[in-house]
Amino acid sequence: MSDDPAPQFEKLQQQVMTAAHEHWRILLAQGVVMIVLGGFAVLLPNIATLAIEILIGSLFLFGGLIRLLSLARCRGIPGHGWSVVLALLATILGVVLLAQPAQGALTLTMVLVGFFILEGVLSVVIGLAIRATVRGWGWTVLSGIVDLVLAYLIWRGWPDSAAWAIGLLVGINMFFLGLSLAMTAIAVRTTPGR
Repeated sequence: MSDDPAPQFEKLQQQVMTAAHEHWRILLAQGVVMIVLGGFAVLLPNIATLAIEILIGSLFLFGGLIRLLSLARCRGIPGHGWSVVLALLATILGVVLLAQPAQGALTLTMVLVGFFILEGVLSVVIGLAIRATVRGWGWTVLSGIVDLVLAYLIWRGWPDSAAWAIGLLVGINMFFLGLSLAMTAIAVRTTPGR
């Protein structure tokens, strides 16, 4: 067996290009939807921030409650006590996020900064990795750079900007990610898998 990962990478790259070429319409539709939703979030950042926080709080609350209910039926499983503690913490976190939106926005803003840093780095790496085969690779790199700049800006303005930052940042992120998907879809539409 060869230790050289290059042929495996090229095969994977070929599979990705073929799949993207075959499904470019889905990529384009996803990109357009993300552009529109991102635009709404940018225009109404306070509402988008509140909606995102309510969504995350609800997910923690209902996820924790469902986990508690399932654990009540499985008392003999290994790690049952720790699982109950984690489910209770998730439930309490959900209640706190829903009951105190301002405090939740502060915390979620910092989590979002971390997410944008991770997504930005990955987008730049992916964009550079596909530059040899996809004409629209620069849009993916641009999307990553925008994520990194947004992470820096929101970190610098924290905590004053927490009330609107989540909605604005998610909106800008969605817009540029949608633009990246749409431009990549257009590029792979005419580039059949080799």
